[in-house]
Amino acid sequence: MEIRTTSGRGRLYDSVLDTVGNTPCIRINKIAPANVKVYVKFEAFNPAGSVKDRLALNIIESGEREGRLKPGQTVVEATSGNTGIGLAMVCAAKGYPLVVTMADSFSVERRRLMRFLGAKVVLTPRALKGFGMYSKAKELAEANGWFLASQFETSANADIHEATTAREILSDFEGERLDYWITGYGTGGTVSGVSRVLKRDRPDTKIILTEPANAAIVGSGYVNTRNEAHQPTESHPAFEPHPIQGWTPDFIPYVLQEALDNAYYDDLLPVAGADGIAWSRRLAAEEGIFTGISGGSTFAIAMEVAKSAPDGSVMLVMLPDTGERYLSTPLFDGIAEDMTDEERAISMSTPTAQMPSE
Repeated sequence: MEIRTTSGRGRLYDSVLDTVGNTPCIRINKIAPANVKVYVKFEAFNPAGSVKDRLALNIIESGEREGRLKPGQTVVEATSGNTGIGLAMVCAAKGYPLVVTMADSFSVERRRLMRFLGAKVVLTPRALKGFGMYSKAKELAEANGWFLASQFETSANADIHEATTAREILSDFEGERLDYWITGYGTGGTVSGVSRVLKRDRPDTKIILTEPANAAIVGSGYVNTRNEAHQPTESHPAFEPHPIQGWTPDFIPYVLQEALDNAYYDDLLPVAGADGIAWSRRLAAEEGIFTGISGGSTFAIAMEVAKSAPDGSVMLVMLPDTGERYLSTPLFDGIAEDMTDEERAISMSTPTAQMPSE
């Protein structure tokens, strides 16, 4: 076997922002059932590590294009982490101050990453859930004249997925089967934007949407109230806290409503957080693909769909981010910091550089 070689991308980049998108679709070789072909679109290849880099960039640039975001104006947004990290990257590159509001239940590493990128992070009580941090961001924007990013309402969200994510999928699967596309939702931008294109250009592709089993707010059939600006005015009564960070706030976002109203998805399947954790661990340990609980949860649903899928079916699964966002969450429970007994036995099998006995 010859050594692998690379030849570069054939271009130079003026900014880190020019590297957003064009994430790879990767074949799953060992843990997928033999009767189907499974690919994952691995959004951790975005420069700040998640799918939310796409919407963060377009929210800021659409604000600039339309004159709503002024030079040097502070940007503010409520986020569970990935949008905030993406916005922090974009704002750092473009020179905008950023304030993020985030419930204190989300992983500590997310708030540290945002602060490392120059953002200010205002924590809100976990008891107030996503609606609490959302209300705080809106209040701060109104009180200070800041630019509210409005990821849950803005058309810039789904539009960027129509313009980039969907086109990448069409290009990568040109001339190939694509029987299932599987995704979860946070804001709903990915499913709304990509589905616009798949329903038009790949109508035979079945779109599978998933949400946490204990926070199945879409499956409940109840749509929370919104004001004239399409902002939620209540916490969804079917919501319960769940471990799939970045998925399913305690309201149905207006961006997601497009997919619901237009029946963009063919099936809605709930997933247990424990299953997402289990499949995230398997993707890492058996495929070398390091994704978070949201990616593991989407993949878990793909494995359920595969059980009844016709032989030869081809699936594409969205993996929203990297597992490094989850170091302090249940995803890493049981992962030792010190040597295990097996590791100590390996060390003891040769005489040098041994750690002292505890």
